[in-house]
Amino acid sequence: MRGITRRLVAVAAAASVVGTAAPAPAQAHSSYTKVAYFTQWGIYGRDFQLADVQNSGAAARLTHLNYAFGPVTADGVCASADPWADWQTPFSAANSVDGVADEAGQPIAGNLNQLAELKAKNPKLKVLISLGGWTGSAYFSDAVLTSASRKKLVSSCLDLWIKGNLPGLAEGVAAGIIDGIDLDWEWPGSSGNDGNVIRPEDKRNFTLALAEFRTQLDQLGQRNKKKYLLTAFLPAAPAKIEAGFEAHKIFKYLDFGTVQGYDFHGTWEPRTNQQSALRVPAGAPDNPDFSVENTINAWIAGGAPKRKLVLGVPYYGQGWTGVTGGGRGLFQSAAGPAPGVFAAGTEDWKTLRKLPAQGFTVHRDLRNGHAWLFDGTTFWTYDDPAVLLQKTLYIRAKGLGGAMMWSLDGDDEKATLTRTIATGLR
Repeated sequence: MRGITRRLVAVAAAASVVGTAAPAPAQAHSSYTKVAYFTQWGIYGRDFQLADVQNSGAAARLTHLNYAFGPVTADGVCASADPWADWQTPFSAANSVDGVADEAGQPIAGNLNQLAELKAKNPKLKVLISLGGWTGSAYFSDAVLTSASRKKLVSSCLDLWIKGNLPGLAEGVAAGIIDGIDLDWEWPGSSGNDGNVIRPEDKRNFTLALAEFRTQLDQLGQRNKKKYLLTAFLPAAPAKIEAGFEAHKIFKYLDFGTVQGYDFHGTWEPRTNQQSALRVPAGAPDNPDFSVENTINAWIAGGAPKRKLVLGVPYYGQGWTGVTGGGRGLFQSAAGPAPGVFAAGTEDWKTLRKLPAQGFTVHRDLRNGHAWLFDGTTFWTYDDPAVLLQKTLYIRAKGLGGAMMWSLDGDDEKATLTRTIATGLR
């Protein structure tokens, strides 16, 4: 325990200064993957733009950026969930990556044009389109059911996102912006959002879908003399892994897989708990319980190669209020979700970091790698810079491929969390 404490003291000290440096220019990256999600809808109520990713210094510290999300339709093809955000909305000079306002009549606008500008400033950054997500996965099972339907799906995804053939615009107008496909099917073979189509054969068909994506991406890559990427978002729960994923087969096709390292617990449960601990905390009411270690070990036991496992970390917290039982608040009964800026029960780290100045106490479990905030009534489980640096130590010690962050809009204007991860995986 003393060794862990000494290391975490150094971790906390480093974390306290990570966010103070000025943004650095793009530079050569290490062998660790550092991939973060940018949400399509964040440009609206959250007012989080790709210009913020650049100006905060986050872009210079990433290897990959996942643009979320592109749905799969009931017709079994790829589509845009919001063409206005994707390629139509004009950006002002203040909200543009290059500092130049969009003009009427330019070939393409929207987030896709901003992604092109971001890549121009960060030539080593790779951008992927994330397909599906929680609300966009309803029809994956139908779309990958047969060989013909898989070919149709993949062809449509490449046509829209990789070849850049956007409806109503010139052919190939967005070609070269997207460097690959990230599959966020939540979840093959098991429940996700209400209304999702689920089949037992999803497990096998997910592997076959990856094979079809890999084949068509490679064929296009040979013609364009470019390597196109294929990744997937993978679940934390061992039961979902078993129901939907052939762990010993899928990495033949994947460049890497990002593993859900959060949402282990939340306000769908009546008592406070950890949402992203490295290891199961002492006194946990559920046994066995979810943890980063248990999830990663389950994937490795199933045949996944360590270096292709990229650990997901949260830039938000899960919170309860009306907590009773006293003490430090962990594993106590609660009345319901804590109030949040955008949704009850969840809150961005950039907001949670201010709570210690408002009467909350930071509590840490150094051995098991998690932290929480508690003021006697309201409880938030979250990852702060110290926890994230501890997780980068775990990634390095375990031989994993890197870290994935959901999502960039939860970070502060200095990109403190992203800088922390980049520091730990330098």
